[in-house]
Parts: sequence; C-alpha cells; structure tokens
Amino acid sequence: MRLFAIPILLFLFCVSKPTAAQEIAPTGQTVEHLLMETNWKYTYALHLESNTIIHQAENFYDYYLYFRYDFIYEQYLNEVISKGNWSIKDRELFYPFKNIKKFEVAELSKNKLALEFTQPNAKGTYQYHFVRVETAEAPFKKPANQLPEVQVEANDLRSAAQKKKWWAFNKKEKKRKWWQFGKRKEKQPEESAEDLTYINIELIGGGYYGGIDPVLRDFIRIKSNGRLIKEFKSVEHGLIVTKKNIPRSELEAFVEWTMNEGYFDFERIYDCTTASCLKRKRKKPTPIPLRLAITYGSKRKVITISIWGKDETKAQYVDYPPALDKIIDTIQKMAHRAESSVAGKLNY
Repeated sequence: MRLFAIPILLFLFCVSKPTAAQEIAPTGQTVEHLLMETNWKYTYALHLESNTIIHQAENFYDYYLYFRYDFIYEQYLNEVISKGNWSIKDRELFYPFKNIKKFEVAELSKNKLALEFTQPNAKGTYQYHFVRVETAEAPFKKPANQLPEVQVEANDLRSAAQKKKWWAFNKKEKKRKWWQFGKRKEKQPEESAEDLTYINIELIGGGYYGGIDPVLRDFIRIKSNGRLIKEFKSVEHGLIVTKKNIPRSELEAFVEWTMNEGYFDFERIYDCTTASCLKRKRKKPTPIPLRLAITYGSKRKVITISIWGKDETKAQYVDYPPALDKIIDTIQKMAHRAESSVAGKLNY
C-alpha cells in the first residue's frame, strides 16, 4: 500500500509546481481582449525555480494596474498615478514595470494574472502575481463613457491536456455484460472539438447609458461549440442570463461571411475625429463604447467603437465601415431569436 502511494504523491507534487509560460499552449482565445478593461492589484513576486516569494505587497507598497481598451495603461503606486502605452503579441505583453519592458503572460484567469520574465544574466525566471479587482475597488477615475466590465474567461487559455483531469487518465471502457446479446453497433467517427477550427465571438457594450432603466451590462458570447451566452443587466431588472445553442454549420457560415465583408482588415479602434463627436461623449445619455472580438483559427480581431450607432437626434458621430453594423446586428439577432428557430434563417 505504501509503495502504491509514493507514485501518487510524486505526481501530485509535480502538478502542483508552478509551470513556465511556454508550457501553457495558447488557443484561439486572445489574451489581448481578455486584458482589456480589467483592473489588477499586485500581490507578490516569485522566483520560479526555487518557488520562493522574493517580494510581497504590504502596507507601504500599494500597486494597481488598469489596461484600457485604447491601449493606454494606468498604474497607481503609493498614491501616484502614471500612464503609458501597452500592447501584446500572442503572450508577450509590452508594458514597463520594475524596469522591465516585456513580459510573458504565464497565467490569466478570472481572478489571477501572472507576468513572467527571465533575467538575461541567467539568474532565473521570475513571476509577478496580481489579483483582479472591480472598478470600484481600483483607485482610477473612469471616464463617463467606458466599456462595461466582463468576467475574464480563464479556461480557454489552457491546452487540451491541461483541461483533462488527472483522474480521468487510463479510464477503461465499460465491459459489456453477458446478457447484452447482439452485435455492438459501430460508432461513426465524430469530429472532435480539437479538429474544428476554433471560433470565439464576443460583443459587449454599445448604446447609451440613461433613461428610466439604465443598462449596466450587455454582453454576448458565442463559443466554438456554438453555445451562446447573453448577459443583460439593468438597474431595475438586475441580471438576466440567456443561453442557447447555435449550430456549428451556421457559426462557420457567419464567420465566413464576416471575412468576406472585410472584418479582419478593419481598423482596431474607431474614435472621434470631430469636435461635435468629442462634445457628444460628455452629454447625456452617455454613449457607451462597443467592443467586438471575433476569432477564427489564427485570425483574431478586436474592434472598439467609441460611439456606436445613432443617438436620439439620428446623428452618427463616429465614422466606421457600415459592414460593422450588419455584423453586430446579426449577432444580436442570433442572441434574441428563439432557439427552436430554423438554423440558417439569417442570410450570410
């Protein structure tokens, strides 16, 4: 019994150790739009090889970080706020912190962020760990027109091997009992999720904040398996979550249509270019920026529109491709139609 327990204990020790960034295989989910409009608080620094905490945030070290959708970061260190530019390529995050200009995103989950770097003098690998905080807990002043917050989805950043639980390994197929007569039917080979091209669609924000029942959150996500989740939260009615399934064939047709419309060639940000537009940002009802993110295999695009659509005067303040209106409208139709509706009813 003791001999049997030793391999189990060794295995648990190995899987509990921190893993380097390169061991986390990237998937179609982009780190970029998971970081956008998120606030983080620094907690500690870790020397990875020795698993030793070398620095910990205490009362005299208060550091917060905010990644804005316009690729400006704001940082707060002991009551001093400063700003700069941030960008990301795959998992390489470019932003200056602790005299370091580039990090690897080693971990990104609903509540945790770990930024990793290796010393050029080969003294080891280090990770800076952060915990996520809500807007109200962060020391940054948000503008009137800001993107609503959404929860970071961590699971899509893990590899298929990491998603598989260790206790599921070597699970034997259930044997047929002697009384189960007849030939076993041969199952037709099914296309696994790994064989399908990864698709992820997210639509958040848009519209104007105000009226009798102001909207606090309007978020639609369609996962690669066709699962659509819509979260709508208003002051009076609270949070309403709607879930339904979109056929994979329809999802493929929709993404192909967006590519034909030139979605992946559009600009990343469409913002004000006129004085009237800048003035409208400060007027009520307050315009809420819209963010649309579509991922198809290796193709990824996150587009932000500072004022989407027209206001009560029927004026459109931001100049962006009309195709974006058609794409956004189609996503909203998928979210609002009855699940029993015939697939392919929308013309792509």
